[in-house]
Amino acid sequence: METTKLLGTKIRQFRKLRGITQEQLAEASDSTGSYIGKLERGEVNVQIKTLEKIAEALNTNVFALFDYNPYEELKSQPWIWGCIHILSQQSEADQNKAYRILKELFISSENKADVLNKQEEF
Repeated sequence: METTKLLGTKIRQFRKLRGITQEQLAEASDSTGSYIGKLERGEVNVQIKTLEKIAEALNTNVFALFDYNPYEELKSQPWIWGCIHILSQQSEADQNKAYRILKELFISSENKADVLNKQEEF
């Protein structure tokens, strides 16, 4: 995912955590609601001064907006963490076996190459 989309996602997360609307964030950061919407969707770039105002309005700092951990989103899915916990207690050979079984169960032959390429990225 590109940086503008990641940043926009993070701004949206902070805004929702604070319980404010795009318009309220826009007002607090001397911006417009439509600009905040475009920013959250990753459609526009942001100037540092504007980003500082947004971070201040969200009661955080600019660096927190760039602290993106893709695995954080998985915490809301306890079944994934359960699987990870079970697998972490197994040998590497058994972990590989489980992966191959899941791959055979859920991935069509056309998509296997894509999955294997993504696995190599990790």
